[in-house]
Amino acid sequence: MLYLRRTKRAGVVVGFSILIFLLASITVQAQKSRELYMEDHDQKPYYFGITLAGSSSRFQTELHQSFRMQDSIMVAEPLNSGGFGLGLLATVRLSKRFEARFNPTLAFLDRSISYTLAYKDIDLGYQGVKKVESVIVSFPLQTKFRSDRIGNFRVYMLGGVKLDYDLASNAKARQAEDMIKIGKIDYGIEGGMGFNFYFKSFIFSPEIKISNGLRNLHSRDNNLKFSSVLDRIQGRMIVFSIHLEG
Repeated sequence: MLYLRRTKRAGVVVGFSILIFLLASITVQAQKSRELYMEDHDQKPYYFGITLAGSSSRFQTELHQSFRMQDSIMVAEPLNSGGFGLGLLATVRLSKRFEARFNPTLAFLDRSISYTLAYKDIDLGYQGVKKVESVIVSFPLQTKFRSDRIGNFRVYMLGGVKLDYDLASNAKARQAEDMIKIGKIDYGIEGGMGFNFYFKSFIFSPEIKISNGLRNLHSRDNNLKFSSVLDRIQGRMIVFSIHLEG
């Protein structure tokens, strides 16, 4: 388990390093260019774009009080998992500093919980992982606060709310008796920051945000061994996005 954690942390560090390198390279190129691209873009009342996203997601869990009264499951711990998404982007200019943004996204997630058992299971042995696959349609509504434009570069911060609907909540795999049952609807809050790099015909905008679900997604069942030891399950996600805007 410690090895898996270190490997995932190393992957996150490598990802951040690559992102920082790309941002630094693009910034240098933007600063070298004396031409100001898309000068009239800041005066547009609205504009559109597309989103390509990668994510690191996990469940935030709380153990049920019955966990201490049973002796079959010793540990129930959520794991980090990767995912990806595709989305559309619609942005409305509110003022010089503020914009409102709607970013509906289709996301594919695979979140897991690792169990350590006191007695050997026929299928899992002493340790196993229960996966919950999700296909989520997310509807985030956000407000952006923008810095001054420096040449062909700008920084922004964002915050907002979201509503998620899980299209896979009624899949056959979810109905298996040994699975953890998750509700189809979630809502939560988001916050993050990003960078605008202006080119001749489009804006390249890398972004990172934290997305936290507020609803308890767990449909607890006393008769299911892997479900009964858990009380609350909430969604947690770090999203790395590339927006291409026009």
